Amino acid sequence: MIDSSQHKGSLLEVDGLSVDYGLKGVSSRAIDRISFELRAGEAVGLVGESGSGKTTTAMAIAGLLSPNARISSGEVRYRGNRLPIDHDAAMRPHRWSETSVVFQGAMNALNPVHRIVKQIAEPCMLKLGMSRGEANARAKELLELVGIPADRGAAYPHELSGGMRQRVMIAMALACRPSLIIGDEPTTALDVITQAQILKLLGELRSRLNIALILITHDLSVVAECCDRVMIMYSGRIVEDGTVAEIFAQPKHPYTRLLIESIPNPASGKKIIRPIPGDPPNLVNRPSGCAFHPRCPSAMGICATELPSLDKFGQGRVACHLHRSSQHDKVAAHA
Repeated sequence: MIDSSQHKGSLLEVDGLSVDYGLKGVSSRAIDRISFELRAGEAVGLVGESGSGKTTTAMAIAGLLSPNARISSGEVRYRGNRLPIDHDAAMRPHRWSETSVVFQGAMNALNPVHRIVKQIAEPCMLKLGMSRGEANARAKELLELVGIPADRGAAYPHELSGGMRQRVMIAMALACRPSLIIGDEPTTALDVITQAQILKLLGELRSRLNIALILITHDLSVVAECCDRVMIMYSGRIVEDGTVAEIFAQPKHPYTRLLIESIPNPASGKKIIRPIPGDPPNLVNRPSGCAFHPRCPSAMGICATELPSLDKFGQGRVACHLHRSSQHDKVAAHA
């Protein structure tokens, strides 16, 4: 749990958050007691395989969970005030004006029968009380801010390239001047050149506007490009948390090490990419103890029976019995 008195400068605090999904009478826990904090202007990457809970965490923060999801514990605080993430109507005033989302599939998120300028202008009128003329002017300014000529606002989504549509999504996310933007794998469907351009744009806008960023991705190389800190998620829990420099230089959790080893690195001359053996666990029937232990090359007996807590280790946090044992050994050695 987060001690609020220690994080008075935080923009966002996620404290003991759990989310359950119900399907055909069966309940599964998608995220389990997630806790972290985010400061103004900070960029944090949520990394993990598919099904690790990254998107559920982000959608819970934005109050955009599907109807079969339920907040079962915890809370989210924005500038010290609790967000009503479990109540759609109460959450609406907070969306886009405080927290906005850049979704993964821009073509699915944009309305195909409305021009781009109208779609960007609409939240300006609804949230900021602008007139149609003021909102249209604001929309054109935002298009130019993200590198799109203002006259392209007259286009429909299908008339733009994938990269331009993603820039439009970023412009919409900025429309009501939020302090936090959540990017749900915003570059996944793009080619590598366009991906690099979008990441560079996000970095420039974050620096220029002092916007905090939560970036969801399965790709650690994307995090290295534009984040200050990274949280590694596995089976609905955070297993490691630290600065990007720390995580890449000295990964502590075996899962983090394997993720890094799976990244192609042409500069190293490495010709073989080491895959992570096995499959992610079934959320309805998680393994006992540490959920990663069936796939972990460093698993010990305790890993199969006892769930490790997420404890402070160095400048970050790690949930691994391997490091708990080493810490206990150090204490015993000095005793």
